[in-house]
Amino acid sequence: MMLLQVGGALPTNPWELVTTSSVATKLVLLVLLLFSLTCWFLILLKWMQFRRVRKLGNRFFDQLERTNRLEDAYHAGMKLPPSPFGRLLREGINFFSELRPGALQEKEVIKSATLSGTQLEVLKMQLAKEIGAERDLMARFIPWLATIGSVSPLLGLLGTVLGVMDAFLGIAAGGSGNISAVAPGIAEALITTVLGLAVAIPAVIAYNIFANRLGVFAGELEGFAQEIIGAMAREGRV
Repeated sequence: MMLLQVGGALPTNPWELVTTSSVATKLVLLVLLLFSLTCWFLILLKWMQFRRVRKLGNRFFDQLERTNRLEDAYHAGMKLPPSPFGRLLREGINFFSELRPGALQEKEVIKSATLSGTQLEVLKMQLAKEIGAERDLMARFIPWLATIGSVSPLLGLLGTVLGVMDAFLGIAAGGSGNISAVAPGIAEALITTVLGLAVAIPAVIAYNIFANRLGVFAGELEGFAQEIIGAMAREGRV
């Protein structure tokens, strides 16, 4: 029966509603609490990850601005801590070096050291593949925020429905339908809905923010890939 009492009195605050709730309600609340902890852990994790990538990216581009040739940019970038932009540059330079060994070290470009149209397309494909890998790495765990944001209100609603059913069963067994008999059971049932919304709202907000940052990050990688191709073109490598 839902109308449990604390020390002979009806529950007077949300905490008493929780402590006197049914087993089903407590189980739903426990799952929602785990979802909340997971959500805030992922928010902190992804915030730190995006912040770190931004710092590494700024440092990487500051170093590249001091170089004039693609080879110098490569050596300068490899001296820095690993970053998505550094890995993208390494992928492009390594692919070029495999096709034209020693071509980047030549001060004067000869025709045989340039890439053909087909090889240039393959280089673009290699860079696109690296961009996809870096994007997938940054996107890790972000879908979990969307899942928590969509499932939590449903779990809260499930707890509310179970609570209301239990409340009406208690009323039927007790034979009393006045407001003092109904209110505690309904209030207890609504606790799960409140917690479900409290879990879902920050999860959805964080998902939208990180999804937007992920799109910006992927755009920056694509722009940098174009800069690599442009630098090769300026130096007559393609």
